[in-house]
Amino acid sequence: MNKKLNLLLITSDQQHFDTLGARNPRIKTPNLDRLAREGTRFDRAYTVSPVCSPARSTIITGMYPSWHGCWNLGCKLPEDVPTLGDALQQGGYATALIGKAHFQPLASGPDCESIECQPVLRDLDFWRKFNGPWYGFEHVELARNHTDESHVGQHYALWMEEKGLDNWRDYFCEWPPRPGEPVRRHRWDLPEELHYTTWTAERTMAAIEQNNSVDKPFFIWSSFHDPHPSYLVPEPWASLYDPDDMQPGELVPGELDAMPPHYALTQEAHPDFSSYNENGFGLHGFHGHRMDRDELKKDVAVYYGMISFMDRQIGRILDKLDELGLAENTLVVFTTDHGHLIGQHGLTAKGAFPYEDLLRIPFIVRCPGTVPQNTTSSAMQSLVDLAPTFLDGTGMDIPRDMQGISQLPVWRGATQSKRDHVMAEFHHQPTTMHLRTYIDERWKMTVYRDQSYGEFFDLQSDPGEHRNLWSDPARAADRAHVMQKFLNAELLREPMISPQVAGA
Repeated sequence: MNKKLNLLLITSDQQHFDTLGARNPRIKTPNLDRLAREGTRFDRAYTVSPVCSPARSTIITGMYPSWHGCWNLGCKLPEDVPTLGDALQQGGYATALIGKAHFQPLASGPDCESIECQPVLRDLDFWRKFNGPWYGFEHVELARNHTDESHVGQHYALWMEEKGLDNWRDYFCEWPPRPGEPVRRHRWDLPEELHYTTWTAERTMAAIEQNNSVDKPFFIWSSFHDPHPSYLVPEPWASLYDPDDMQPGELVPGELDAMPPHYALTQEAHPDFSSYNENGFGLHGFHGHRMDRDELKKDVAVYYGMISFMDRQIGRILDKLDELGLAENTLVVFTTDHGHLIGQHGLTAKGAFPYEDLLRIPFIVRCPGTVPQNTTSSAMQSLVDLAPTFLDGTGMDIPRDMQGISQLPVWRGATQSKRDHVMAEFHHQPTTMHLRTYIDERWKMTVYRDQSYGEFFDLQSDPGEHRNLWSDPARAADRAHVMQKFLNAELLREPMISPQVAGA
């Protein structure tokens, strides 16, 4: 067995922080619960962005979206940006990404070539020949789709054909999209053994075995696609939970009255968001959000089923580490890219709604003999800290362009906390929807570009975020105090790439 510490990052996609059995008895996640018992669960972990590409790009760069360049969905992470994988390879590590990447947009443009777009996604001849290198990963096996999206293809489609499913296209939406194509809801006839969740686990285990056979330390990112909507999963997972037992979030009467105006628009049947749309690409979440509560319960039941299916496959990966004798020498982190709204505040999915439901994320760390077992911590964590912490855990230097901090002393239990705040960004339109959020132990503040409105919550007295204090004259002094902390946090996260070596 190699002596250097192996690194295994396991992520889901768009998972609410309260969907672990260790904290929510309504959901079954025995393998993630096992991971938590054997390690430390961090209850105040946060994303840097409520949408996929910016958050995922932060994971591999240790930089905020405003710094690494992938500031929004539909943007491309520059291929020359320094990454965690680049640094680890210099330290002798094998690096691999299995599953969802989403570093590039679903279209190519001038000076913005993407391989995560059509028709490349279904060009299987291309994917037979391409396994990297890519963004610091020596080896990649990719799939871009969520559920039955037409963006299926890449290495996952090759695997389905190897398994004998030559008609895999019948289980997914057509490309180009066919007008009037029936929409699948909740129960999917794709066999679970041919689902991308199974594929991600199997190919992750293969990558672990391959690197173990050459006695080389590895960094593997096992990137699961679920429980990202649409709400669709094979049996038995589609029927695992009774919708009548589900408790989706709900809108508290009057809670949106003091919020920025786009919140109230979401409760209209046919809202007009045209004044926000500058670039013509639309806005995530800017539509009517009202849903029948019984339908919402069905969605929650399937969302939970998607997580339990993923949990089963994560258990196979953990068992593989045990089988190969690698568990004692592997740092395992489980988290997600961002959270999910499923009825809370009258909202669904994601968008410019920086509630805890979207920004707070599940986060578990395990490393036997190093990370305290069966422990829950309130120490603040951020996705921007993953890359520098991994490097610190291997004894390598942290590049000066990384904006995160090493959480290694916290993960080891030697220090109670390394952060007193976290920051999140959402830059979804050039000017009309550009916001940043500051969160500390008690306070949460969101500012909007060019606007006098904002959001200000006291998370101690109002953990559900139902009373926006931004315009409350009785809280003016508190707001000014937190605004000063916000500005100081902005100064603190500026990286100093070039060391000063002289007075001039």
